[in-house]
Order: sequence, then structure tokens, then C-alpha cells
Amino acid sequence: MLQTLNTLCFSVYLSTFDKQKELLEEHAGSEAPSFLSLHIKEEIDDTYCQKIEDICHWLSVKQYRIIADISPVTLAIFKIQSIKALADKLHLWAVRLDYGFTNEQIIDIGQTMPIVLNASTLSAEMGHTIITSCPHVMAMHNFYPRPETGLDSDYLYTSTKKLQEMGVKVLAFIPGNLLLRGPIYEHLPTLECHRNVLPSVAYVDLAVTYKINGIFLGDGSVSKAEYTIINQFCRHGILLIPCILSPQYHSLYQQTFTCRIDSPKRLVRFAESREYSCFAPIVEPEHCIERTRGSITIDNKNYNRYSGEIQLIRSSLSADARVNVIGTVETNHINLIDYIQNGSQFMLIPADDLK
Repeated sequence: MLQTLNTLCFSVYLSTFDKQKELLEEHAGSEAPSFLSLHIKEEIDDTYCQKIEDICHWLSVKQYRIIADISPVTLAIFKIQSIKALADKLHLWAVRLDYGFTNEQIIDIGQTMPIVLNASTLSAEMGHTIITSCPHVMAMHNFYPRPETGLDSDYLYTSTKKLQEMGVKVLAFIPGNLLLRGPIYEHLPTLECHRNVLPSVAYVDLAVTYKINGIFLGDGSVSKAEYTIINQFCRHGILLIPCILSPQYHSLYQQTFTCRIDSPKRLVRFAESREYSCFAPIVEPEHCIERTRGSITIDNKNYNRYSGEIQLIRSSLSADARVNVIGTVETNHINLIDYIQNGSQFMLIPADDLK
């Protein structure tokens, strides 16, 4: 059964599958769930069923666990009598049941295989009935192709929390930054506020703020740089922070730091400051400018015993003659700094590595 996933999960589309294969091949063997919708009307033609069967066979061989989004019409399209028979034919691990199924039908299906309910519209009463009747129930929030229709943050938080309190694992989507889905091509997020942010920022937000158990890429692909940030976080719990450091401080790159457990919300205190602050016998005052959000600073000799302490600024602070600004977080990833939790680990990486 699905536990909290330590990997990025993928959505697979018939129209872009050939282009997605390279990314999927790289992560074969992980047994990660993959999401496949079987009721996208514009994809259906005389060759549709065979193409879907071929895709599902390929995914199964590569050890992906297939979650198929189905409707009652799906059986008619594939000319199959039951969901169980469809699952066997297409190597499905679970089915997402949306509109068109009665509670009785859902419970009947849920007796034979894992089922996924619509987390965005599921009522507590319906959820309780199904959850207490079926052994393996999950819930997945929708993705929203049309701008302005994605979920509000408050709704995602409260609906997810209610489901998790009932013992249900909750899944959701983030936007990609490659192979965007038509016909609108404006990303496929669950949260509207994620529509135009980078995949890594959206992933970490869902994981940290909303405690989502499984996070899927809505669009067809993601850049290697974004995947690297996501993978390092979900596999090792280390948050990579792309930034630009002054040349004399480049030794801070690629080092694992810990946010001091007593750090205030407005800044991150590097627990290992003194360990890495051997740049010179004395830190001279230099570049003592306003500490804007995303600034990386080091205390200079004017701060006496605090000289050498390194901080990452989350809320802008005024200039201080005792504090040198030695770098800044890359603009498009700046919101990652809000998810560095007290006691958690992070790493500064060169922003140029993302190009």
C-alpha cells in the first residue's frame, strides 16, 4: 500500500508518450505510481485502445505502478465487461473513480484493487462510507488546465487534512516546465498559486505546507535541474538553494548546512557557521548594504564574538555596519527559503548550474 512517497511521480499522456519515454526510462524500476487518464476525448480514435495497451505494457515492464483515471464510458471504449478485467488487461495498479460511479459500484471495485477518489470534491460522509468498506483507498486532487480555476490554498489545506485524519493518503499535482499539455499550454497544477512557479518550488510547498503524501507532475516533463532539486529533497531531505555567492565565499557551495533549531522566522541561522567561516583570520567590513529577502550574509569583526556567523535572510532587514552581504538567492527559486524548517538541512548550489 502507498506510504508517503519519496519520489516525484509522473503523468503519462498518449499524445506525448514518445517524448516522455526518456525521462520515464531514467527512473524505471522505482515502482513509483504513474498517472494515466483514460477519458481524454480528443485522444480517442480507432487506434486508441491498442496504443493505450502498448503504453501500459511498457510502464508495467519498467515497474511503474499505473493509476488510471476512468469513467463508466471507459469500459465501453475498451469493450470490456468489468473494471477488474480492464485492470488485468492494462496492468493497472489502481483506478481513480470520478463522476458516474455510485457508492455501491465504487465499494465493489474497491474490494478487488486499490482505488483513488476525487479529493477535491469528496464529501466527508461519502468518504467515510467508502473508506470503511474498502481496504486500500487513496484520494487525488484534480489538476486544473484553465487559468484561474485551480484550488485555493485554504481549501487544499483543510480538505487534505480532513482526509488524512480519516487515514487516507492524499495525492496532488504540480506544474512541469517542459512538454506542457494542450490545448491551453498553461500548466497543470492543483493549486492556482502554483501555475507559474517552478516545479521544485511547487513540490516543496505541497510536501512541507500541505503534507501531501504523493506528488505528481501534471505536465509531460520537467527539466533535469528542477528534477535534481526535487529528488535531493524528497530522497534525502536536503533542500538545494540556487544562489550567487561572492568569489571568496565559493567554498560554501555544495556544503550541507543545518538550520539552527532556534532560528527565528525572518532568517535562517547556519548551525555550522563557525566550522565554515575560516575565510580569513578576521572578517573585515565589506558590502554592508540592505539585507533584502534572499540575501546571504556573514557577520564581520564589528560584531565581536558573532564574527563569522552566516545567515540567510527571509524578511528584508536594513543595512548594518556589522553585517556583510556575500550573496543572494536566485530570483526564481527564492521562495524555497520559506521551506527551510528549523533543524532541517539545506545546501547552497551555484545558480549557474541550472542553466
